[in-house]
Amino acid sequence: MTRVLVVDDEPQILRALRINLHARQYDVVTAGSGRGALEAATDAHPDLVILDLGLPDMDGVDVIRSLRRWTQVPIVILSGRMNSAAKVDALDAGADDYVTKPFSVEELLARIRAVTRRTTEPEVVEAVQLGRWTVDLNDHVIYEPRAPAEQVHLTPTEWQLLQALVRHPGRLVSQRQLLHEVWGPTYVEQTHYLRQYVKTLRHKLEDDPTRPRHLITEPGMGYRFQALIQLRPAPEATASSAKEPAARRASKPPTCRSQFACTRWSHRQKSRQGVVRGASWAVHLDWADFFPVPQPA
Repeated sequence: MTRVLVVDDEPQILRALRINLHARQYDVVTAGSGRGALEAATDAHPDLVILDLGLPDMDGVDVIRSLRRWTQVPIVILSGRMNSAAKVDALDAGADDYVTKPFSVEELLARIRAVTRRTTEPEVVEAVQLGRWTVDLNDHVIYEPRAPAEQVHLTPTEWQLLQALVRHPGRLVSQRQLLHEVWGPTYVEQTHYLRQYVKTLRHKLEDDPTRPRHLITEPGMGYRFQALIQLRPAPEATASSAKEPAARRASKPPTCRSQFACTRWSHRQKSRQGVVRGASWAVHLDWADFFPVPQPA
């Protein structure tokens, strides 16, 4: 069982995350301060750390630096700090990913799965699908499977940048890391290089460069190669929603029932959900996620 250390100074958030992670078969350890986090990491040896930056006794970035002196445990930042400088500082200190509050727990769980998979099961990526193109990383060829003669030609620098992203699907790769890997250590501040080359790659590979689906920008942090998975809704759900009155459908929240969403206080149907308040935002919890409704035979 994967053990997760959750560090946050708000008891309501700790409780909400503990419930949700336990429901997904994670072993959860919690801490409410920076010193408590370092002690828990030493005693519990977690497989992953979810860390808030705004702790009462020390800054979260200092916690990252302290952990990195003796462990390479994956660290996912969960913080209300949205400015680019805070994100860059955390990533440069050694964090593996960054999620801002308010947040979707489904997204947080996906980030947890991604960083855990990278550290426990390193995979060698030989080819990836990027829109209608197949990118063969071994032979340095990009082609259309239905018409192999149709190919996309990249410059050596474009290849290096594309490889640095697609070899880590789903992973946030920081601007500094990309600049260091592609251009070298003397170029780590030249972020305009990245913007220009990513723009060129999108024009060559994305179906709609203005609305990229694969080469994603994480503002102020870096870039992510997103491999898309298409999900088909169950026929029963589609049929029932077609019969449902439009007024009733409009009254439902925009997220699905399995979505455990952390949003600012704006929900209209308070009576249908349990609410856990934080200092400046609230966690909205659909209790049906934990008490399943029996399905008709």
